[in-house]
Amino acid sequence: MPLQRGRRLGIDVGSVRIGVAVCDPDGILATPVETVRRTPSATTDLDRIVELVVEYEAIGVVIGLPKTLKNTTGVAAETARAFGDRLAERIAPAEVHWQDERFTTVTAQQALHASGRTVKSSRGVIDQAAAVAILQGWLDARR
Repeated sequence: MPLQRGRRLGIDVGSVRIGVAVCDPDGILATPVETVRRTPSATTDLDRIVELVVEYEAIGVVIGLPKTLKNTTGVAAETARAFGDRLAERIAPAEVHWQDERFTTVTAQQALHASGRTVKSSRGVIDQAAAVAILQGWLDARR
């Protein structure tokens, strides 16, 4: 079954920052959007993601689910799931999907390093690059 036409956001939920990416309406290419700072109340960051869903007219959101190498979930996965559940309530009927995100941050760091960026200069975009990897992986798996 072909992928429904429409933009989707990719989300990399971290403890300090949330990376955001978006794909084109045909679901071919994911590109970085922005990095959202996590807030203690967890409403300001959630509000910003909801704003981005509306701004990009997204029909869905793909959230990275951090699993261990043994394919189990831990605190980071629980945090991502809780964020995704709160987001799903706010963006319905847009759907929330989950994508295994093992190695996405490592892959993003390696790609940025290969392009000549240092870890320090990459902090602002590493989460966006991880969100791109999450969304692109989800798109590619559905083609």
